[in-house]
Amino acid sequence: MSLINIESSTNAASDTISTDVAFGTTSVTAAFGTTSVTAASNDTVATCPVCPHACTLKEGRFGACGARRASGGVVVADNYGKLTSLALDPIEKKPLVRYHPGAMILSAGSYGCNLNCSFCQNSDISRMHGNRLSGRINESTPENLVEAAVSLKSRGNIGLAYTYNEPLVGFEFILDTARLAHEAGLLNVIVSNGYINEPVFRELLSHLDAANIDLKAFSQKFYDMVGAPEGLKTVKRSIALAAQFIHVEVTTLIIPGLNDSVEEIDELTAWLAGIDASIPYHLSRFHPSYRMLDKPPTPRSTILKLTEIAQKHLKYVYTGNI
Repeated sequence: MSLINIESSTNAASDTISTDVAFGTTSVTAAFGTTSVTAASNDTVATCPVCPHACTLKEGRFGACGARRASGGVVVADNYGKLTSLALDPIEKKPLVRYHPGAMILSAGSYGCNLNCSFCQNSDISRMHGNRLSGRINESTPENLVEAAVSLKSRGNIGLAYTYNEPLVGFEFILDTARLAHEAGLLNVIVSNGYINEPVFRELLSHLDAANIDLKAFSQKFYDMVGAPEGLKTVKRSIALAAQFIHVEVTTLIIPGLNDSVEEIDELTAWLAGIDASIPYHLSRFHPSYRMLDKPPTPRSTILKLTEIAQKHLKYVYTGNI
């Protein structure tokens, strides 16, 4: 049994890192990918199937997410079982406000992300790459993480949230853990950017119960800025697919001059209502962070105005970071 020191968080403002945990067990590496051989060099090349980047990697090289690498002719999750953060949070902090409100959820984060947002709120772990790890990495097996979650039921814990960095770049660890969590009577939640290939997401969905998915903007131009070819199309597909099977809430971080127009939020929320007008939608206020320090915080008046626009289409609209 692992020795776990977890602090509870009562701040439900946004899903940023609360605390780390000492969590020592044996890690497992999962293989996932396809292999080809280049005619020119005869070097083995592996292609990652997890997201639209489809990184084609030579042996030992890392993909764009910094969490997956080529090993033995396939792409493996280098961050499998490597935790950077573990905290018992209010579920509203994910944010999930209409799913078991008042409950707590054990929230686990690793490292890596397949987008490159200059405004990232958790850049210290999302931009951490496996070939230049810094800080403390605590290794865990799926069994130990589920055991920790079960032990916290007496403190109101209902399951596991995979969050803080982009969890889907560690798809295999989530899948292995989520299966065991369901067997133990726990719920599984992800907080994701939704930039994932459909076959991979479909495989995971049957083991999930809820998700908050970022819809960063409603233009491909914005997704190009964060390094996501076909990003808008992909994320819209992920939201629509998830809404068929699990509870879904959607978040947009409103950044001055980039995605804060009335027209864009009107179009976005009308599209979302076309899936289901009861999908909860979160308008989150931007604060300068990471490399985007030249823009001021989003005016509160902008958030309130866009809330009114969103409410024309959706039943449940919430503000965050106000």
